[in-house]
Parts: sequence; C-alpha cells; structure tokens
Amino acid sequence: MAPDDEVLTRMTDLAGQEPAGTLASSVYDRLRGDILSGSLPPGEKLRTETLRARYQVGNSPIREALNRLSADGLVTREDQKGFRVAAASRADLEELVKTRCWLEAIALREAITNGDNDWEEELVLSFHRLSRVRRSSSEDHYTVNPEWERLHRAFHLALLSACGSRWLLQYCAQLNDQADRYRQLAIVVSYPRRNELDEHEAMMKAATGRNADEAISLLMAHYERTAGIIRESISEFAAS
Repeated sequence: MAPDDEVLTRMTDLAGQEPAGTLASSVYDRLRGDILSGSLPPGEKLRTETLRARYQVGNSPIREALNRLSADGLVTREDQKGFRVAAASRADLEELVKTRCWLEAIALREAITNGDNDWEEELVLSFHRLSRVRRSSSEDHYTVNPEWERLHRAFHLALLSACGSRWLLQYCAQLNDQADRYRQLAIVVSYPRRNELDEHEAMMKAATGRNADEAISLLMAHYERTAGIIRESISEFAAS
C-alpha cells in the first residue's frame, strides 16, 4: 500500500467515515443524481436539515455539494434564503435546446473531421454498450435505469470526444446534464412510444461514415424530438 493510501485509510478509520473531500464528492454525486432524475423536482427548497437526514451526513459536505451544483447550474442560491433546485420553464427549455444544438453541431463536425480509428471504435463500442441495456428498469412501466442513463450520456459525449477542444466538451457535458433533467420530466409519458436506440444507431453510422451533414441533421432532429415530447407532456410548461 502506498504511503498516501495508508494515511487515507487511517483517516477513515479514525473518523469512522469517509474523509471529508470524498464524502462531499459522494453527496454531490447522489444529490446531482436525484436532481437529474427528478426525485428532487424543479424549484424545490433544499433545506440543510432535510438533506442531512436524506444522505446521512453533516453540514459541511452538504454545503460543499450545494455550492458545486450551483456552479453547475443545477441549483440556485438565493440571498438569505438558501438553495433551491433550479427552476424549469418552457423559455429555459427553448434556450437550452437552441444553445445545445449550436455547440454540438460545431463539436460533432470537428469530431468527424479530426476523429481517428480509436474515436470510431470507442463510438461504436459506446453504442453497443447502450444497446445491451434496457431503457427502463421495469418491463411494464418506466422506472429510471441508472446504468442506461450513464451509458446514454457516454454515447453522446463519445460522439463529440474528438472535437479537439476540452472547453467545448465541458460546455456540452454541462448542457447534457441540464437536458437530462428536462428529459426525465417527460420520459414517463413518452415511454415506450419512442425507439431512441434506432436514433442513436443512425447517428453512430453517419458519424463513422464521415457524413458530417447527415450526422448533425440526425443529432439536431434527435434533440428537437425530445424537446417536442417535453413540450407536449409536461403540463407545468403550459403556464410558463
């Protein structure tokens, strides 16, 4: 065991729990997942005492996780009022989709231009992995499948991964997270009407076939189709 590992182990044993940094990251991941899945709905007040009980941790990791999520745009901070899950609205959805289409069209064209054989192989592999996992954890109704969600995100980021700009990839990943939150608000209604796997396969084939115009067109249609389902399905947007 390396010296650093020994120190970490002693810290864990002495505290009776994970080190503070690791604990804060764990809370961040769990809280982020609950927001993206819709378990914590848009606009919900994030009270420290409630979160302490929910995640069985103290104040410090909760506050660190909330500050990180605020920087990600998934949580908003109000002066003297604490934190809330970021609101969802039709106007925000339209801006999100438009911005995502702008940035990912650039990223995908660059990835197709610059991507090598390793990029192609990783894209094909990411699609294969996604195709082998069920969209829902239940066969007769929709239940979030965390493994599908992870592989779905990996596929979309693999499409863009050879674009050559870490900044562009970072922005695209952040928009992906914001879009996932909206998608979860509508999936219960749209499932199983939509065969997303066919859409993903068509994008993968166009990208590996180096047909940038077709791949971009398919990706934009994919996002617009998702946005259309959300507009029709989520009654809260009707009043926004």
